[in-house]
Amino acid sequence: MSFERQVFISYAHLDNQPLTADQLGWVSLFHSTLQTLLSQRLGTPADIWRDDKLRGNDVFSDEILDQLSRTALFVSVLTPRYLKSEWCTREITRFCQQAEDEHRLVVGNKARVIKVLKLPIDGSGALPEAVGQLLGYEFFEFDEDRTPRELDPAYGDQPRQAFLRKANKLAWDLATQLEQLQQQTAANDATQAAKPAVFLAECSRDRRDARECIEAELSCCGYTVLPDRRLPDDEDEHRAAVAGLLERCTLSIHLIGEGYGRVPDGDSAESVVVLQNRLAAERSKAGLRRVIWLPSGTTGTQAAQQTFIDALQQDAALQLGADLVNGDLETLKAAIHAALKKPEAAPDPPTETGAAGAPRVHLLCDARDRKDSVPLIKQLRGLGLDVTLPLFTGDAAEVREANRQHVLACDALILYYGAGDETWKYHQENELRKLQGQDRQRPLRARFTLLAPPLSDDKEVLQALADADTLDGLNGIALQALTPLVTALGLEVTS
Repeated sequence: MSFERQVFISYAHLDNQPLTADQLGWVSLFHSTLQTLLSQRLGTPADIWRDDKLRGNDVFSDEILDQLSRTALFVSVLTPRYLKSEWCTREITRFCQQAEDEHRLVVGNKARVIKVLKLPIDGSGALPEAVGQLLGYEFFEFDEDRTPRELDPAYGDQPRQAFLRKANKLAWDLATQLEQLQQQTAANDATQAAKPAVFLAECSRDRRDARECIEAELSCCGYTVLPDRRLPDDEDEHRAAVAGLLERCTLSIHLIGEGYGRVPDGDSAESVVVLQNRLAAERSKAGLRRVIWLPSGTTGTQAAQQTFIDALQQDAALQLGADLVNGDLETLKAAIHAALKKPEAAPDPPTETGAAGAPRVHLLCDARDRKDSVPLIKQLRGLGLDVTLPLFTGDAAEVREANRQHVLACDALILYYGAGDETWKYHQENELRKLQGQDRQRPLRARFTLLAPPLSDDKEVLQALADADTLDGLNGIALQALTPLVTALGLEVTS
């Protein structure tokens, strides 16, 4: 698939009028900036063209439209004026019609029409239906009084930096699309197919910059990032669309911010952030891996969002199948790449003897407890039990997967509450709750918390409560202390 020209910029003449006489118009500045950035990304001079519209009005030209059929990508600078312009709407309509007639409007899951939103637009009825569903690049921000303002260097250094970041993101994406259009070979298709699709959930406005950063990095690495167009505003249709996309993905990523996000029209009145997280949690039961980013200290600006944040930290069902990341953006990236790295096959479980094999007990402990847990391990082995311990060193993704397999493959689990503090214990219990909905290699017959030195206020409370799932080892491990475990596993102990 080849084209004579690379990128066409469609815009309304009014939107290129400079704010002051000594400045370039916004579209001219956008064009020159994109020209430089895209040329650098491609390694060769980029071919970006537009009609200067020097006539000062929207005179329709068939000559311009004829060239569109030979252009790879169509970039539309959308504004209220654009939607009212017969010239502009005919440009974008003709491009889409020609591309659809040749079955080439969408190539490699990417549309050849790119929306650049210079200002918010009220509806998109004047645009082709396929364009209205596409996501766009927002080159505007809101002032404190919610007044929209285009990202223009004339407004100061911060808007200038934001303008350059957005242009850089767009240039990377255009470069990727142009390379894909030029290299539609069987080998390229096979390479692309080898990369899984990733669901990058919608987020509130305060997380959009981070989302764009993640989307750009994943795209540069060859992953297909979904959704690649705006999802329906009707709640039922939205659910169906998200469910369909999740079926195509191996990983979903959820960025939780201070805002609640947009709310589809429906009975639940839940935001897309909440809905998509809930649907992904359900899909995780079928093997979908998930990463949730909730930076430490995040608080909701609305009551509904704070309620969701609180529930997300406490409700295992909302975290199902997910790694909950509390660190910075780089920590999130590391977690995403670890989740995308296909884990190596777990080692085969030890060969079992006898008709049913020895019951297996996994001892979940802190690394500092390994030596102190030796007496307990000897007691358990003396009962004929197969004992496993966590892995603590090695590749992070492989260690996590191996420890997950240990939990899913045991008959009984003992949380060794020794050197770890209350926070460590809470984290371990939280991780165990997330594994409850996953398929186990064998049913979990018992789970206990074993209290071990050093003594703490929390352990004293647990000792005083003496719950049935608590084993007291603060004064040493005696066989009598393990009676609840022996009973749960149906062991016969000879004196």
